[in-house]
Amino acid sequence: MVMLLAALSGLAWTVVYVDCIRVGFRDRTYAMPVAALALNFAWEAVHAVHGLVTTMSMQTVIIVVWAAADAVIVVTFVRFGRREFPEFVPRAVFAVGAGSLFAVAYAVQGLFVAAFGWDAGGDYAAFLQNLLMSGLFIAMFLARGGTRGQTVTIAVAKWLGTLAPTVAFGVIRPDGFILGIGLLCSLLDLAYLGLMLQALRGVERPLLGAGSAVPG
Repeated sequence: MVMLLAALSGLAWTVVYVDCIRVGFRDRTYAMPVAALALNFAWEAVHAVHGLVTTMSMQTVIIVVWAAADAVIVVTFVRFGRREFPEFVPRAVFAVGAGSLFAVAYAVQGLFVAAFGWDAGGDYAAFLQNLLMSGLFIAMFLARGGTRGQTVTIAVAKWLGTLAPTVAFGVIRPDGFILGIGLLCSLLDLAYLGLMLQALRGVERPLLGAGSAVPG
Protein backbone atom coordinates (compact mmCIF):
# COMPACT_ATOMS: atom_id res chain seq x y z
CA MET A 1 0.00 0.00 0.00
CA VAL A 2 2.84 2.41 0.81
CA MET A 3 4.44 1.75 -2.58
CA LEU A 4 1.10 2.32 -4.32
CA LEU A 5 0.61 5.63 -2.52
CA ALA A 6 4.18 6.64 -3.36
CA ALA A 7 3.51 5.91 -7.04
CA LEU A 8 0.28 7.92 -6.90
CA SER A 9 2.17 10.83 -5.32
CA GLY A 10 4.87 10.60 -7.98
CA LEU A 11 2.30 10.65 -10.78
CA ALA A 12 0.29 13.52 -9.25
CA TRP A 13 3.33 15.74 -8.68
CA THR A 14 4.56 15.01 -12.20
CA VAL A 15 1.20 16.26 -13.46
CA VAL A 16 1.68 19.41 -11.33
CA TYR A 17 5.09 20.09 -12.84
CA VAL A 18 4.09 19.35 -16.44
CA ASP A 19 1.05 21.63 -16.19
CA CYS A 20 3.14 24.34 -14.50
CA ILE A 21 5.48 24.21 -17.50
CA ARG A 22 2.60 24.26 -19.98
CA VAL A 23 0.69 27.15 -18.42
CA GLY A 24 3.90 29.03 -17.61
CA PHE A 25 4.88 29.26 -21.27
CA ARG A 26 1.27 29.79 -22.34
CA ASP A 27 0.70 32.74 -19.99
CA ARG A 28 4.33 33.91 -20.07
CA THR A 29 4.75 33.70 -16.32
CA TYR A 30 5.83 31.19 -13.67
CA ALA A 31 3.12 28.88 -12.37
CA MET A 32 4.64 27.92 -9.02
CA PRO A 33 5.27 30.44 -6.22
CA VAL A 34 8.97 31.25 -6.39
CA ALA A 35 9.88 30.58 -2.74
CA ALA A 36 8.25 27.15 -2.96
CA LEU A 37 9.89 26.57 -6.34
CA ALA A 38 13.34 27.31 -4.90
CA LEU A 39 12.83 24.96 -1.94
CA ASN A 40 11.37 22.23 -4.15
CA PHE A 41 14.17 22.40 -6.70
CA ALA A 42 16.84 22.41 -3.98
CA TRP A 43 15.20 19.43 -2.22
CA GLU A 44 14.96 17.45 -5.44
CA ALA A 45 18.49 18.25 -6.57
CA VAL A 46 20.02 17.33 -3.20
CA HIS A 47 18.04 14.12 -2.73
CA ALA A 48 18.36 13.05 -6.37
CA VAL A 49 22.16 13.22 -6.14
CA HIS A 50 22.12 11.42 -2.80
CA GLY A 51 19.89 8.66 -4.20
CA LEU A 52 22.00 8.23 -7.33
CA VAL A 53 25.25 7.82 -5.39
CA THR A 54 23.82 5.55 -2.68
CA THR A 55 20.87 3.25 -3.33
CA MET A 56 18.91 3.47 -6.56
CA SER A 57 15.18 3.06 -6.07
CA MET A 58 11.86 3.93 -7.68
CA GLN A 59 11.72 7.00 -5.44
CA THR A 60 15.13 8.14 -6.72
CA VAL A 61 13.93 7.83 -10.31
CA ILE A 62 10.81 9.84 -9.45
CA ILE A 63 12.88 12.56 -7.78
CA VAL A 64 15.20 12.80 -10.80
CA VAL A 65 12.15 13.26 -13.06
CA TRP A 66 10.78 15.92 -10.70
CA ALA A 67 14.12 17.74 -10.63
CA ALA A 68 14.27 17.82 -14.43
CA ALA A 69 10.72 19.16 -14.64
CA ASP A 70 11.34 21.70 -11.88
CA ALA A 71 14.42 22.92 -13.76
CA VAL A 72 12.13 23.89 -16.66
CA ILE A 73 9.81 25.73 -14.25
CA VAL A 74 12.90 27.60 -13.00
CA VAL A 75 13.52 28.58 -16.64
CA THR A 76 10.01 30.08 -16.82
CA PHE A 77 10.74 32.08 -13.66
CA VAL A 78 14.05 33.36 -15.02
CA ARG A 79 12.49 34.22 -18.38
CA PHE A 80 9.19 35.73 -17.28
CA GLY A 81 9.50 36.39 -13.55
CA ARG A 82 10.80 39.96 -13.72
CA ARG A 83 7.48 41.26 -15.08
CA GLU A 84 5.67 40.00 -11.96
CA PHE A 85 7.65 42.44 -9.80
CA PRO A 86 7.13 46.21 -9.52
CA GLU A 87 8.83 48.32 -12.16
CA PHE A 88 11.04 50.02 -9.58
CA VAL A 89 12.86 46.70 -8.93
CA PRO A 90 15.92 46.79 -11.26
CA ARG A 91 16.86 43.68 -13.21
CA ALA A 92 20.13 43.43 -11.29
CA VAL A 93 18.27 43.41 -7.96
CA PHE A 94 15.84 40.81 -9.31
CA ALA A 95 18.73 38.58 -10.41
CA VAL A 96 20.65 38.90 -7.14
CA GLY A 97 17.50 38.36 -5.10
CA ALA A 98 16.55 35.26 -7.08
CA GLY A 99 20.05 33.81 -6.78
CA SER A 100 20.10 34.47 -3.04
CA LEU A 101 16.70 32.82 -2.62
CA PHE A 102 17.86 29.63 -4.33
CA ALA A 103 21.09 29.63 -2.30
CA VAL A 104 19.09 29.92 0.92
CA ALA A 105 16.88 27.04 -0.25
CA TYR A 106 19.93 24.79 -0.63
CA ALA A 107 21.14 25.83 2.82
CA VAL A 108 17.77 24.92 4.32
CA GLN A 109 17.97 21.42 2.84
CA GLY A 110 21.45 20.98 4.27
CA LEU A 111 20.29 22.06 7.72
CA PHE A 112 17.42 19.56 7.69
CA VAL A 113 19.75 16.73 6.67
CA ALA A 114 22.33 17.74 9.30
CA ALA A 115 19.71 17.89 12.05
CA PHE A 116 17.53 14.85 11.22
CA GLY A 117 19.47 12.69 8.76
CA TRP A 118 18.68 11.94 5.14
CA ASP A 119 15.39 10.06 5.63
CA ALA A 120 13.65 12.03 8.38
CA GLY A 121 15.24 15.29 7.29
CA GLY A 122 14.00 14.79 3.75
CA ASP A 123 10.49 13.91 4.90
CA TYR A 124 10.18 16.81 7.34
CA ALA A 125 11.58 19.35 4.88
CA ALA A 126 9.30 18.09 2.11
CA PHE A 127 6.14 18.39 4.19
CA LEU A 128 7.00 21.77 5.68
CA GLN A 129 7.84 23.33 2.33
CA ASN A 130 4.71 21.71 0.91
CA LEU A 131 2.69 23.52 3.58
CA LEU A 132 4.44 26.75 2.60
CA MET A 133 3.61 26.08 -1.05
CA SER A 134 -0.06 25.54 -0.20
CA GLY A 135 -0.24 28.94 1.46
CA LEU A 136 1.75 30.63 -1.29
CA PHE A 137 -0.55 29.33 -4.03
CA ILE A 138 -3.41 31.12 -2.27
CA ALA A 139 -1.26 34.24 -1.93
CA MET A 140 -0.33 34.07 -5.64
CA PHE A 141 -3.99 33.74 -6.62
CA LEU A 142 -4.85 36.83 -4.56
CA ALA A 143 -1.84 38.84 -5.77
CA ARG A 144 -2.62 38.13 -9.43
CA GLY A 145 -6.30 38.78 -8.90
CA GLY A 146 -7.39 35.54 -10.51
CA THR A 147 -6.31 32.36 -12.24
CA ARG A 148 -3.55 33.68 -14.55
CA GLY A 149 -0.70 31.18 -14.60
CA GLN A 150 -2.73 28.67 -12.59
CA THR A 151 -5.06 25.77 -13.38
CA VAL A 152 -7.51 23.52 -11.59
CA THR A 153 -5.37 20.59 -12.75
CA ILE A 154 -2.42 21.94 -10.75
CA ALA A 155 -4.64 22.51 -7.71
CA VAL A 156 -6.16 19.01 -7.74
CA ALA A 157 -2.90 17.20 -8.53
CA LYS A 158 -1.02 19.07 -5.80
CA TRP A 159 -3.69 18.13 -3.26
CA LEU A 160 -3.63 14.45 -4.25
CA GLY A 161 0.17 14.42 -4.51
CA THR A 162 0.39 15.54 -0.88
CA LEU A 163 -2.54 13.53 0.45
CA ALA A 164 -1.06 10.22 -0.73
CA PRO A 165 2.22 10.48 1.25
CA THR A 166 0.30 11.92 4.21
CA VAL A 167 -1.64 8.65 4.38
CA ALA A 168 1.47 6.57 3.68
CA PHE A 169 3.82 8.16 6.20
CA GLY A 170 1.39 9.76 8.60
CA VAL A 171 -1.15 6.94 9.00
CA ILE A 172 0.21 3.62 7.70
CA ARG A 173 3.66 4.35 9.12
CA PRO A 174 2.39 6.52 11.95
CA ASP A 175 4.12 9.87 12.34
CA GLY A 176 2.09 12.54 14.11
CA PHE A 177 4.15 15.41 12.74
CA ILE A 178 3.76 14.34 9.11
CA LEU A 179 0.06 13.60 9.63
CA GLY A 180 -0.56 17.02 11.16
CA ILE A 181 1.36 18.96 8.51
CA GLY A 182 -0.21 16.86 5.75
CA LEU A 183 -3.73 17.60 7.02
CA LEU A 184 -2.95 21.31 7.16
CA CYS A 185 -1.72 21.09 3.58
CA SER A 186 -5.00 19.48 2.56
CA LEU A 187 -7.02 22.24 4.21
CA LEU A 188 -5.09 24.94 2.35
CA ASP A 189 -5.07 22.96 -0.91
CA LEU A 190 -8.85 22.56 -0.80
CA ALA A 191 -9.26 26.26 0.01
CA TYR A 192 -7.10 27.10 -3.01
CA LEU A 193 -9.08 24.72 -5.21
CA GLY A 194 -12.28 26.38 -4.01
CA LEU A 195 -10.93 29.83 -4.94
CA MET A 196 -9.94 28.58 -8.39
CA LEU A 197 -13.35 27.01 -9.05
CA GLN A 198 -15.20 30.08 -7.78
CA ALA A 199 -13.12 32.35 -10.02
CA LEU A 200 -13.74 30.15 -13.07
CA ARG A 201 -17.48 30.06 -12.39
CA GLY A 202 -17.44 33.84 -12.12
CA VAL A 203 -15.88 34.06 -15.58
CA GLU A 204 -18.27 31.58 -17.17
CA ARG A 205 -21.53 32.87 -15.67
CA PRO A 206 -21.69 36.20 -17.59
CA LEU A 207 -20.83 34.38 -20.84
CA LEU A 208 -23.68 31.92 -20.30
CA GLY A 209 -26.05 34.71 -19.45
CA ALA A 210 -25.12 36.68 -22.55
CA GLY A 211 -25.39 33.65 -24.76
CA SER A 212 -28.87 32.76 -23.49
CA ALA A 213 -30.37 36.18 -24.10
CA VAL A 214 -33.03 36.30 -26.83
CA PRO A 215 -34.44 39.36 -28.51
CA GLY A 216 -37.81 40.48 -27.19
